[in-house]
Amino acid sequence: MFDIYGGPVFGMARQQFLQAADILEIPTDQRDRLLYPKRAIAVTCPIHRDDGSTVVYEGYRVQHHLSLGPAKGGVRFSPHVDIGEVAALSLWMSWKCALMNLPYGGAKGGVRVDPYSLSPKELEALSRRFMQELIPFVGPHVDVMAPDIGTNEQVMAWFMDTYSNDAGQTVTEIVTGKPVSCGGTVGRREATGRGVTHTIVRAAEEINLNLAQSTAVIQGFGNVGSVAANELHALGVKILAISDHTAAYHDPKGLNIPEIIDYVSKHGVLKGYSSECLTDPNAILTIKCDVLVPAAVERVITEEIANKIECRILAEAANGPTTLEADAVFAKRPEVFIIPDILCNSGGVTVSYFEWVQDLQQFFWEEEEIISRMKKIMDKGFYDTVKSAKELKVSNRMAATCAGLRRVNAAKQARGLFP
Repeated sequence: MFDIYGGPVFGMARQQFLQAADILEIPTDQRDRLLYPKRAIAVTCPIHRDDGSTVVYEGYRVQHHLSLGPAKGGVRFSPHVDIGEVAALSLWMSWKCALMNLPYGGAKGGVRVDPYSLSPKELEALSRRFMQELIPFVGPHVDVMAPDIGTNEQVMAWFMDTYSNDAGQTVTEIVTGKPVSCGGTVGRREATGRGVTHTIVRAAEEINLNLAQSTAVIQGFGNVGSVAANELHALGVKILAISDHTAAYHDPKGLNIPEIIDYVSKHGVLKGYSSECLTDPNAILTIKCDVLVPAAVERVITEEIANKIECRILAEAANGPTTLEADAVFAKRPEVFIIPDILCNSGGVTVSYFEWVQDLQQFFWEEEEIISRMKKIMDKGFYDTVKSAKELKVSNRMAATCAGLRRVNAAKQARGLFP
C-alpha cells in the first residue's frame, strides 16, 4: 500500500508512528488515515541554464494533513531529495506542530538539485518555476512554505513574488522565513538555533549539568548549527568540534566560534578556515563531550555510533538524525538525555507561525517579544514531554510523538470523514 513512500527515511518515520500508535492504543483501522499524507504532488521544473541549454528538475510537495489548519513546512534543494524523504519530513512536521500546539498540519517540499551547482540566475529561475507549478495546491490558508536545506530568505522572496504576481496583489503570508524587507519577521533566521539552545538549557537543568563548565560538539554548521554554536558559546560552553559538508575541525582547548562564524559569512563554508584543527568528519559524533548537536541531515546516528557516543545531552537539531536501531541502543543508555527533533528544532516553525500571524494582521512585533513568546511555547512542549515520558515510562521521543499524534487524532475524530 502507498508504495511511492518507500525508502529508509519514511520507513523510520512509519515505525516511530506505529510505536506511538501502539502506546496510545489507536485502533488499527484508524492508523492509515493518520500515517499517510493527504496529498503528494510531483512537478517537473524546466529552466534555461546560463549556457542556453534546457534542463529539467524534479520537485515534490507533500501535505500530510490539514485537520488543524493549513499545512506548514520547509522546502529543500538537495541532490538527495525523493518523495519518501519528503513524506517522512511532512509526518514529523505534523507531530512537531501539534506538540507545540500550533494551528498547522505538516508539509514538506523539495527539488532534486545541487543548489551550489547553479548560478544566482539559475537558482532564481528554478525557485520561481517550482512555486509556479505549485500555485494550484498552496495558499496562505492551504499550505505555507519555508526555507530548509539548500534554500534561504532569498528563495522565499522569489516564492512570494511569484505567487503574488499570479494573485495580482502582494501576498506576504504565502511563505515564512523571507527577508524582513518583504514582510518577514525579525528573529526568524536565528529561531531554530535559538530554540535548540533553549531546549539544551532546559535539559541541562533537568540533569543538573552546569553549562558554563561544559563542552559541546556540533555536526552541521549551516544556519541552525552556527546559531546554536554561537548561543552556546555565549553561555560559556566550550565548543570542541564542528563540521559541515566541506570540513571538520576539532580543538580540545575550544574553537573560536565568533571568528569561525565571521569566516563562514565571508566564504560560505568551513573549508579553508584552518589546517591545524582539521579532523575526520566521520569521527566527530563520537568525540567525548557534554552536549552533542547533530544539525545536518537524517540518519547520521546509527547503531554503531550510538554505542560509541560519549555525551550527556543529545540535542537533535536536524530532522530524524537518529535511526531506530540507535534508539534501541539509547533505551539501554539512560545516562544520555535525548531532546527529540520535533521538540529540539521546533523554534523555527514556532517563529514561522509568528511571522504568518503578523503578515495576516499587518502588525509586527519587536524581537524581544518574539523570543519571549517562542521560549514560552517551547517550555510547555519541553515540560509536557518530560512529564509524559515519566508517566508513560517511554523515551522522550515517544512521549513527544504521542503528544503530537494524540492532538492530530483528536481533531480528525472530531471532524469525521467527509461522506
